[in-house]
Amino acid sequence: MPELPEVEALRVFLDDHLVGREIDRVLPLAISVLKTYDPPLAALHGGTVTGVRRHGKFLDIAVGPLHLVTHLARAGWLHWKDGFPATPPRPGKGPLALRTVLTGGDGFDLTEAGTTKRLAVYLVNDPAAIPGVARLGPDPLDAAFDRDAFAALLEGERRQIKGALRDQSLIAGIGNAYSDEILHVARMSPFKLTAHLTDEEITRLHTALRTTLNDAVARSSGLAAGRLKAEKKSGMRVHGRTGRACPVCGDTIREVSFSDSSLQYCPTCQTGGKPLADRRLSKLLK
Repeated sequence: MPELPEVEALRVFLDDHLVGREIDRVLPLAISVLKTYDPPLAALHGGTVTGVRRHGKFLDIAVGPLHLVTHLARAGWLHWKDGFPATPPRPGKGPLALRTVLTGGDGFDLTEAGTTKRLAVYLVNDPAAIPGVARLGPDPLDAAFDRDAFAALLEGERRQIKGALRDQSLIAGIGNAYSDEILHVARMSPFKLTAHLTDEEITRLHTALRTTLNDAVARSSGLAAGRLKAEKKSGMRVHGRTGRACPVCGDTIREVSFSDSSLQYCPTCQTGGKPLADRRLSKLLK
């Protein structure tokens, strides 16, 4: 799933390629992708892109007073094209979900792999009208997101830190992969309770959060959209590396599986050498 660093890199890429350009047409190619119907996508035709913003994991392309907002979900991606075939594709065929063509003939496709269709596209006058955007917590790359702001967010929370980091209404943009990475850098168990965090641990976690995300954004800076997935994977320390050696201590990276996801961690770095039980309500093995 694209998370904050990849979506931020896409924002920068699209800002360079779209701003000041005129949209020729926008074609929805999957019935499930479009979540709004008024105004219609045809309202974008002939409009000029004035800016590209990011709200957590949402991409927001401003075209005059309108906002074409996309959430790539788990299996969605954006592919820049220098040109398109003269014959438009048939709707409902393959992974294509939406095509945006500029007057110069270039543009981008949105695709979604797999059978679970969650990629979402909205056309609105105000991004805040989208429930997923309206509920977002603060952006962790914002300068105002300092250690004290982070501590204030955690105050009163009573849950495992892994879940808290992934909660978009608490902090915007962090998903399964980067929460694993942040917790590894912070040397913290994914199942540590937020209520038990000491002041020193909050400071350490905030530092790990900021450095992990900023480093990922820096690695992705200047990359074409098609190279971002490979860069994300190559930069991971523990996520997606089950059975491999931890790059810090050399211990074997372990995994906890759930019904629809999994997490990875290093026992030596994060849980005092003790493996976590691989079940939904996991606790440290005794």
